[in-house]
This record gives sequence, C-alpha cells and structure tokens, in this order.
Amino acid sequence: MKKLFSVFVILCVLAMPAHAQVGPPPRQPNAGVLETYKIGFITNRLLLTPDEAQRFWPIYRLYANEVRQAWGVYRTDKNELQLEENLLNIKKKYSVEFLKAIPPPKINEFFRAEKDFNQIIQRELIRRREQGRGPYPQ
Repeated sequence: MKKLFSVFVILCVLAMPAHAQVGPPPRQPNAGVLETYKIGFITNRLLLTPDEAQRFWPIYRLYANEVRQAWGVYRTDKNELQLEENLLNIKKKYSVEFLKAIPPPKINEFFRAEKDFNQIIQRELIRRREQGRGPYPQ
C-alpha cells in the first residue's frame, strides 16, 4: 500500500508540470530518468503526504535550479570556497521556503536524503567506470 501510494504521488507530481515545462533540453541523456529516481527516493524518505508533496515539489524545483546555477558558476571560475558559500546560502534560503510545505524535521531529512542520493549516484558511477562501462546504460 505504501509503495502504491508513493508511486501515485510521484505520478501526480510529474504529471502536473509536464505540460508547462519550458526550458533547455536535459543536460544528459538520462537526466530525466535520474530526476525521477531522485523524486521517488526523496518522497519515500520524507514520507510526504499528497498535500505536502503538492506544496513541496514546486519549491524544490526552484531550489534545484539555484543549485544548478551555483554549480554552473563554479565550473567557470573554479572557486571552491565561493561554491560552498553559495550552496550554504541557497540551503538557508530554502530552509525557510520549505517550512511553507513541510515540518522542520522533514526539512533536515530532505537535506540528508539529497546528500545520500548523490552519494549513491557517485558510487554507481565509480562502479561503472571500474567495470569499463560508461556512465549510462547501453
């Protein structure tokens, strides 16, 4: 039942903005798939209710865009300290915004879940490189 509910929430969240998305194409061939996995991972970790999910994911998309922009700036100027400062400021800003959607313990769990997901992805990329495969499934 819990898995069915999670799948339903994910589908609802993905279906709402699908018709209104405008912007650049995905950065990588599997960027959409990876984002879908990340949404499912975070939804399961936070145990979001449908109401919380409806309020949380639009804020999350804004947060994710700002994080991507911070990394884009880092790629051009290679200033590690500035990157860390920018990421911290973004987290502080969105901690307040996330309060509009989810309670404080879930905000902390969100940041942990995001970090855990990124570590899982890093380990998988390393594993695939060691096996001589590229970062994407063939």
